[in-house]
Amino acid sequence: MTGGIRPGDRVTLHYRLNCGDEEVVSTFGGAPETFILGAGDLSPGLEALLLGLASGEATRFDLPPGQAFGNRDPALIQELPRAEFPPGLEPIEGNMADFPLPNGQILSATILEADAQRVKLDFNHPLAGQPVTFEVHILAVEHA
Repeated sequence: MTGGIRPGDRVTLHYRLNCGDEEVVSTFGGAPETFILGAGDLSPGLEALLLGLASGEATRFDLPPGQAFGNRDPALIQELPRAEFPPGLEPIEGNMADFPLPNGQILSATILEADAQRVKLDFNHPLAGQPVTFEVHILAVEHA
């Protein structure tokens, strides 16, 4: 079966994600990534850009603020009593903290502030509201 990438397809690719002049992640020069489109391995905004691309294609997307990882949501900035912070994890400003959910998923947050009584957390994606550049080179597509 031929054709471009569709939901459910197994895709192997190299990709690079930049925010401004900073490279956030890149598989170029290393091992490629393989994932199922629609399984949640990439943000929905990035997955949508892959639809229709074919094996061998290489392209670059310059995305405006919010398109790749959504807009920043002030409601996702929360304060947690220090006593409820995960035991054994020192809340250091700027670091990430992971919170396991009852369904087994992990919710990550950036630590904004911490003192003896509270920890202020930002549950927005670190690149939410930022313009990003997404480069891809599609190596293989296995249709579902």
